[in-house]
Amino acid sequence: MNAPGSPRPDDAQVLADTRDWVEKAVIGLNLCPFAKSVEVHGRLRYVVSAATTPEALLQELARELLLLRRSDPEETETTLLIHPGVLTDFLDFNDFLDAADALVEDLELDGEMQVASFHPDYQFDGSGADDIENYSNRSPYPTLHLLREDSIARAVETMPDTDAIYETNMETLRRIGLQGWRALGLK
Repeated sequence: MNAPGSPRPDDAQVLADTRDWVEKAVIGLNLCPFAKSVEVHGRLRYVVSAATTPEALLQELARELLLLRRSDPEETETTLLIHPGVLTDFLDFNDFLDAADALVEDLELDGEMQVASFHPDYQFDGSGADDIENYSNRSPYPTLHLLREDSIARAVETMPDTDAIYETNMETLRRIGLQGWRALGLK
C-alpha cells in the first residue's frame, strides 16, 4: 500500500498487485482452499473502486452486491471490491464493516450474500500488529470480498472440517514467518 500522502496507484497496478496476492498468497499458500477453482474458471470478478469517501464506497458496494445477485454464478461467483482511495486506515475500515453488514440487510440480501474483509494492516483483536497470523487477512489494498451464501454452502459440503481451515492457515503462516511472507514479493 502507498505511504500516506503518496499518489494512488493506477487501476492497472491495483489489479496486478491484487491478482498477484490472490495467486501467491490466497491460492499459493492455500489460505482459501475454495479460491483456486473460482479463479481458474474465471468466476472471480475484480473491481477497482474510484471511491474516496466511505459514503461513495457504500453506494458502490450496493451496486456490486446487486450485480452479483443478478449474475449467473457460472460466470461470476464472487467479487473483490478493491478500494485503494478510501478506508486505508484499518480502524476506519473495521468500523465501516458494520455499515457494510447493515447494507446487506437493508438490501434484503441477508442469508444470500455476505462481505468478508481484507486490508494491508489487518489485525485480529488481541494480536500484535506484526503477528504473522494477521497476514491471513492482509491484502495489498483495502478489499471487500462479496460472497454468495450458496457458494459458501457448496464449498463447505466438499470439506469435512471447515473449522480446520483457520488452524491450517495459522500453521502455514507460522511455518513461513514474516521472512517467508516477504519472500513471496507481495506488496
